[in-house]
Amino acid sequence: MPEKERIILGIDPGTHVMGYGVLRVVNNKPELLAMGILRLNKYDDHYLRLRRIFERIISLIDEFLPDELAIEAPFFGKNVQSMLKLGRAQGVAMAAALSRDIPIFEYAPLKIKMSITGNGRAAKEQVAYMLQHFLKIPDENMLPQMDATDGLAAAVCHYFQTNNPSAGKKFTGWKDYINKNPGKVK
Repeated sequence: MPEKERIILGIDPGTHVMGYGVLRVVNNKPELLAMGILRLNKYDDHYLRLRRIFERIISLIDEFLPDELAIEAPFFGKNVQSMLKLGRAQGVAMAAALSRDIPIFEYAPLKIKMSITGNGRAAKEQVAYMLQHFLKIPDENMLPQMDATDGLAAAVCHYFQTNNPSAGKKFTGWKDYINKNPGKVK
């Protein structure tokens, strides 16, 4: 039986720092291909930042040929100008994916954190720690910038949402779940 493979590009949009992570899933087993950041605060012109976001997303698409893009949805803050700039950054990232016919999936920050850590209010460090252990990423490959792991978290969240073998199954409680999934609990 041929191996089933798909690539998920995860994006944490930002106008100062954009984070990304690339996840390869082969036969329902995820592995890290790449993660990193794009520093944008060196550019004074907001429109130039948007151009750089577009160009970097296109280069990631050309390099990794993702099947799907998972992106963190903007959260609602008090600063309207910041929200507008963040929305533009997200829109440019989406436009890059759309220009290459890549389907887009948006996830709220709380949903991403919940899927990775089980806590929608988890700290960025907790998310990074869980990703490192889930994907077995060596310490030397972990980046100190949490924006990179936030981008990877969007990809892993999408993997969890779409690769859930128990999706659609109903359980009456933990005992029923354990009985139907003996290999998942030690």
